Amino acid sequence: MNHEALSPELAAKAVGLQAILRDLGGAVIAMSGGVDSALLVHAAHAVLGARALAVTADSPSLPRRELREAEELARLIGVRHMVIQTGEVADPRYAANPSNRCYFCKTELFTRLRALAEQYGLPWVLYGENLDDLDDHRPGARAALEHGVCAPLKEAGLTKADIRALARWHGLPVWDKPAFACLGSRFPYGMLITPAKLAQVEAAEEVLRELGLRQYRVRHHGDLARIEVEPADMPRLVNRAVEVVERIRAVAGFRHVTLDLAGYRRGRLNQSLDLAIVPEPVQRGRT
Repeated sequence: MNHEALSPELAAKAVGLQAILRDLGGAVIAMSGGVDSALLVHAAHAVLGARALAVTADSPSLPRRELREAEELARLIGVRHMVIQTGEVADPRYAANPSNRCYFCKTELFTRLRALAEQYGLPWVLYGENLDDLDDHRPGARAALEHGVCAPLKEAGLTKADIRALARWHGLPVWDKPAFACLGSRFPYGMLITPAKLAQVEAAEEVLRELGLRQYRVRHHGDLARIEVEPADMPRLVNRAVEVVERIRAVAGFRHVTLDLAGYRRGRLNQSLDLAIVPEPVQRGRT
């Protein structure tokens, strides 16, 4: 644990999060391995002990590395942890990749988590949505509302910056982990998603990770892989362009590999959508 003092405002939010979790009395928590769910799981384990069950959903849309990191993180926290197989990729509605694709993924996830909550006698299902997520296109929030899933981080008023600061204070190694979305987010809306295509993206992104890059995306455009990285990382990638292209072609099977000069930006594919983002109300609903 970091011995530096938290700001009074952040300390108050942390106390508020503990109070929310204590009031819940027990929960199944969706754990992806990112900083949001890691902090939520850490707090739930500290407050609820054995009444907290962290669950990681495994499917072709989750890279093997992310699964391993989630398992290692759960061991570090000491929380009871389970890995389940989810079938969103086999759902034709998800595979068709509409703009609300995440709704079908989260519907599958929350249905499974509710069943586990009932099986283990836990009254709530939780996930790691935070206050900043209200500004993005998140159809999954609708699924959470429909399934009575609680978002304690959002309810406690925690922003992404707050979450990173608290995770760092608690010594969680993912406190500065870059934002990560499932591999299904690498496809333009309307392009069919298949396990084989997801595996292509995973293999191509692993090449970028092995180069030491931290924030990156490989967008799938059929035979073409479009790489997005931070502008500061572009020279490194250009200097090793021949190697990168050869390796991505070899491991992922893309014929063409390009670098997007606009750089990485969160929610890039959502720019094509004409959406009015309407904040969902903070609401609890029992399982």
